[in-house]
Amino acid sequence: MSNPTKSKHLLNFANNKISDMRTRAATVDDIGQIMEIISQAKAQMRRLGSGQWTDDYPSHQHIAKDISDGHGYVMTDDDGVVAYMAISFDGEPAYAPLDTSGEKIPYATAHRLAVADRAKRRGIATALMREAERIAKEAGITLLRADTNFDNAYMLRLFETLRFTYRGKVVYLSGERLAYEKRL
Repeated sequence: MSNPTKSKHLLNFANNKISDMRTRAATVDDIGQIMEIISQAKAQMRRLGSGQWTDDYPSHQHIAKDISDGHGYVMTDDDGVVAYMAISFDGEPAYAPLDTSGEKIPYATAHRLAVADRAKRRGIATALMREAERIAKEAGITLLRADTNFDNAYMLRLFETLRFTYRGKVVYLSGERLAYEKRL
């Protein structure tokens, strides 16, 4: 199965909106910018009372592993990285309880979506999730899964906007998450 790494994402909106974004595989050279965006996302979650991300997660090591495994993706503009997401085709053990039919349907998993403060409220998260859908489809995958904390209002709204279906709770060492999926 292929792992597409490049795409041109052209959305033309006026005045401080998405204008010429590019989605590509993240590289080790991006880690500094990605970690700054992760830090901003953690601060936002704390301000909003969400305990989803901690001081230790996601860490530099998580992002470096995403990149070395070919799972890290960035969206960029002329000034650099504006968003990050991991897209995995390896399955997610925590999602095993969701597979109740006994049928093993291959799926992609989206994790660690974060948008730079300077790019918020411009549709970047929506555009990057749509890119995840496109990347999965190009790889022959027809199901995209993701999860979030019960108190992550932005992700819950994003799942609703993109017509993801709630599938149930999944459990990680850090706690329960609400799992969603979308047929592509």
